Amino acid sequence: MNLKDHIRSVPDFPKPGILFHDISTLLMHPQAWKATVDQLAEIVKEFNPQVLAGIESRGFLTAAPLALELGLGFTMIRKKGKLPGKTVPYTYDLEYGTDTVEIQDDAVTPGTRVVILDDLLATGGTLEASVNLLRKVKAEVVGGACIMELTFLKGRDKLDIPFEALIQYDD
Repeated sequence: MNLKDHIRSVPDFPKPGILFHDISTLLMHPQAWKATVDQLAEIVKEFNPQVLAGIESRGFLTAAPLALELGLGFTMIRKKGKLPGKTVPYTYDLEYGTDTVEIQDDAVTPGTRVVILDDLLATGGTLEASVNLLRKVKAEVVGGACIMELTFLKGRDKLDIPFEALIQYDD
């Protein structure tokens, strides 16, 4: 099954000149969504993780069902102020300013083998920050995976972990 056939391209979203690859249509197609989860499971199993971490918010859609499928724990990486209880933050630079991601302080124990998932790798900034956040809490980040990768943005170059994507867009 060609998963690209189930991803809608939306021109000029969220601003003019951007071609947005929307997984909503993939999620609405049960066979395509199952194929996506199955393909990600094959990739993720090779990393031998104990926990999957999903990056807000579409990474939750990827990581949670995959964790269930593989019998693993799941944790959320969210923007600042979105998680209850005590959290551990990591602030990182953007082109103009900074952003902060957080994880609950009891989400992983030191040495836990974690794979990070999201729907898309673009510039790599959020995934790189998520790696650094998990390392801050002493997790062992063993890999990352996404449904899609915008290869022309070279986000993979920012990563020092094994990374896989099911689909690549070159422009």
